Amino acid sequence: MMRDCIRQVYETILDRRDHPVEKSYTHYLFEQGIDKMLKKVGEECSEVIIAAKNGKNEDTVGEIADLTYHMLVVMAQQGITLEDLEAVLTERHGKAGNLKQFKTVDKNT
Repeated sequence: MMRDCIRQVYETILDRRDHPVEKSYTHYLFEQGIDKMLKKVGEECSEVIIAAKNGKNEDTVGEIADLTYHMLVVMAQQGITLEDLEAVLTERHGKAGNLKQFKTVDKNT
C-alpha cells in the first residue's frame, strides 16, 4: 500500500513536470528550479527534527510526509526513479555490518 501511494505521488509529480498545471504547487517548484526545491527540503528536514524532538508524533508524521514529497520532486527533477532508490535501499538492506567506523578526534592536539 505504501509503495503504491508513493508511486502515485511520484507519477503525479512527473505528470506536473511534463504537463504543467497553472497554480499547481508542484509546477511552481519546477518553475523555480533546483535551488527552491532544495531550500524546501532543508526547511522540511528542520521541521521533522523539531517535531520529533518535541515528541509530537502527529506533527512528525506530517513533516515526514512533506519531506518525502519534496524529496520526490528533487528526484524527478534530477531524473532519479523510484527503481533507482529501491535498488540502493535493497543493496544496503542486504549488507551486514554496515556500521561506519568513526575516527575519534583528539581535541588536545
